[in-house]
Amino acid sequence: MISYLQAILLGALQGVAELFPVSSLGHTVLIPAILHWQIDTGSDTYLSFLVLTHLATALVLVVFFWRDWIKIITGVLRSLARREIAADDTYAKLGWLLIVGTIPAGILGLLFEEELKTIFASATVVAIALMLNGIVLGLAELMRRRAAEGAGDDQKLAEMSYVKAVGIGIAQCLALIPGFSRTGLTIGGGLLSGLSHENAARFSFLLATPIILAAAVLKVPTLVLSGNDVGEAFVGAACAAVSAWLSVRFLVRHFETHTMRPFAIYCAAAGLIALILLH
Repeated sequence: MISYLQAILLGALQGVAELFPVSSLGHTVLIPAILHWQIDTGSDTYLSFLVLTHLATALVLVVFFWRDWIKIITGVLRSLARREIAADDTYAKLGWLLIVGTIPAGILGLLFEEELKTIFASATVVAIALMLNGIVLGLAELMRRRAAEGAGDDQKLAEMSYVKAVGIGIAQCLALIPGFSRTGLTIGGGLLSGLSHENAARFSFLLATPIILAAAVLKVPTLVLSGNDVGEAFVGAACAAVSAWLSVRFLVRHFETHTMRPFAIYCAAAGLIALILLH
C-alpha cells in the first residue's frame, strides 16, 4: 500500500525525472528500496500507479505543445486525404516520423510486458541500469554529429529520414528497462542523427507523448478496478503534473544552449551510490 505522503513524493519525483534524462522508472524503483518503504514495486497496483503519474505527465506535454499537436494531427489527416505527403508539408512529415518512431517501443512493450515486470522488482538491476544510462548519455554527447544550420526548427525535424526516426524509436525501447531514460535515449538518438540539442529535445518530448498515453489506456483501468490506492494515485498524478510542467519549461530553455553532460554525470554517480546503499 502507498501512503499519501509517499504518493506525493513519488508523483513529484516522476514528473521531474520523466522529462529530465535521468529515468523516472529507475528513481521510483530505487527510492522505495533505499528508504525501505514497504511497497511491492513489482505489483500490478504499483505499476498502474506509475502509469497514472505518467499519464499526468503526458497530458502536460499535450497541453504544453498543443499548438504543435494541432498542426501535426491536421498534417497527418491532410496527407491521408491526399494519399501522399507533400514535399512542403512540414507537419504531415513530422507526424509520420513520430508514428514510425513510436512503433518499436509499442511492439516490444506489449511482447515483453511480463519480463519487464520482474525488472521492476530488482533494485540492484535498476541501479546498474542507471549507471549505464549515464555512460550512454556521455557517449552520445561525445559521438554526436554537428547539427545542420539553416531551416526553422520544425523544418529541420521534418527533414529527418524515416530510418533515423526508427533508430530513435529503437533507442526509446531501451527505456522500457527501469534505469534507462526515455528522454535521454531519444535525445541521444537525435544528436547522433544530426539534430541540435534543442531539436532533439523537442522531438523527444513529442515522441514520448503517444507511447505514454497508450500505456495509460492499457493500465489505468487495472488500478481503478482494483480499488487499491486509487486516491493516493490521483494525488500522485496531480503532483506529477505540476512538477512536469515546471520541468518541461526549464528543459526547453536548457537545451537551447546546454548539453546532457550534467545529467550523464548525475546518473552514473546516483546509480553507483544506490548500488552501494542497497548492499
